[in-house]
Amino acid sequence: MVKLGLLGRNISYSFSKEYFKNKFINEGIIDVTYENFDIQNIASFTEIVKNTKDLRGLNVTIPYKEVVIPYLDKLNRKAEEIGAVNTIKITKKGKLVGYNTDCYGFKKSIEPFLKPSHKKALILGTGGASKAVIYSLKQLDIECNYVSRHKSSHVKYTYEDLDELIISQHQIIVNCTPLGTFPNIENCPNIPYQAITQEHILFDLIYNPEQTKFLSLGKQKNATTINGLNMLKLQAEKAWSIWNVIK
Repeated sequence: MVKLGLLGRNISYSFSKEYFKNKFINEGIIDVTYENFDIQNIASFTEIVKNTKDLRGLNVTIPYKEVVIPYLDKLNRKAEEIGAVNTIKITKKGKLVGYNTDCYGFKKSIEPFLKPSHKKALILGTGGASKAVIYSLKQLDIECNYVSRHKSSHVKYTYEDLDELIISQHQIIVNCTPLGTFPNIENCPNIPYQAITQEHILFDLIYNPEQTKFLSLGKQKNATTINGLNMLKLQAEKAWSIWNVIK
């Protein structure tokens, strides 16, 4: 029995386990299982790999997409360029190879909504997922600027910096923070929503709830709003193709 799973912290809510369970049922896949590996510290990762018989692949979620990298034997080129991993393949020889399928899922999800006017994006948050988002947008020739609580060499704006002019200049805004995730559904990034227009795209990587407060406030301004569900499905299928477990 081949085993797959999700590595993360506090992931009982996660989409992945249910998604793959349904996939296996619908497609008649009977020799593969998928489970959650909910760990409080990345140091436990080594024990999981060592002690889980027939483990062939893992998805990786918050907060381990970056800190898992030193534990891997090799990175796929895209994962190396991005600096974050959300998929791990365990080879027959026991080597751990890191990939990034978030970039594929995000790019395929946002592409149908893009117009020539969408030239610049604000990326809220600086974690592993944000790196995949920026990688994808740059491939689409869209200029990206990070927004975080503190300035740094790669963070152009703090939330306090944001004003109506900056919002008007960036017609794509992507929430890569966990703000608004169930059960804390009243939370949202602190940006000047009054400056949002129908020309804006608001993309939230969160998928539970389906419409976060961030997206709801954008919708009130007639912006195009997209949640993270399609991105998740696309990256999950890409991960499945990488694992190639049916061979």
